[in-house]
Amino acid sequence: MKIITKNFPKRPYDEVWQEMRNFTVKRDVNTPDEIWFLEHPPVFTQGQAGKPEHILCPGDIPVVQTDRGGQVTYHGPGQLMVYVLVDLRRRGLGVRDFVSILENSVIQTLAEYGLTAANRPDAPGVYVDGAKICSIGLKISRGCSYHGIAFNVVNNLEPFSRINPCGFKQLRMCKVADFIPTINIDDVKNKLALALEREFQHANLA
Repeated sequence: MKIITKNFPKRPYDEVWQEMRNFTVKRDVNTPDEIWFLEHPPVFTQGQAGKPEHILCPGDIPVVQTDRGGQVTYHGPGQLMVYVLVDLRRRGLGVRDFVSILENSVIQTLAEYGLTAANRPDAPGVYVDGAKICSIGLKISRGCSYHGIAFNVVNNLEPFSRINPCGFKQLRMCKVADFIPTINIDDVKNKLALALEREFQHANLA
């Protein structure tokens, strides 16, 4: 089952969120799965389980209440957003297996740059030396997923200090550029797209 990959220019979060919901509502059993790659202007997004006390001092950055799982996080230029619109039922995937595909794809991508990364059973996402480099938040509707991955590549990490990221006080955040200052976000995107393709193929063959 081929997944269509689409690259978009930097676009506002609200606009893309609405398009994801529309895509999911209108899709049927024959609709191909898609993965969208893009960046957002600065925005905080608060998940369905979000608690207001985790938004400390947002300042001039807007806060959007969204329908994904999890708590508050930040999106902005230089962070690679990967929205994964997949029919899980058609692929025979449970949510935990799906999250593992996303995490493993990021871990494999980082390994190509010589970085050792890992997931955490108590907090979805990917971590390097205990600092979070990638967040995962999902919405499952009628057996289909939307939302996905927020991967810190070359983004400004300061806004994370204005919140308790993912609901964790003093959670350290990092980005690929902390370890590889010359990193290029398009190169990361291309490697991650290939890693996702491999992971989904492996899952379908298992």
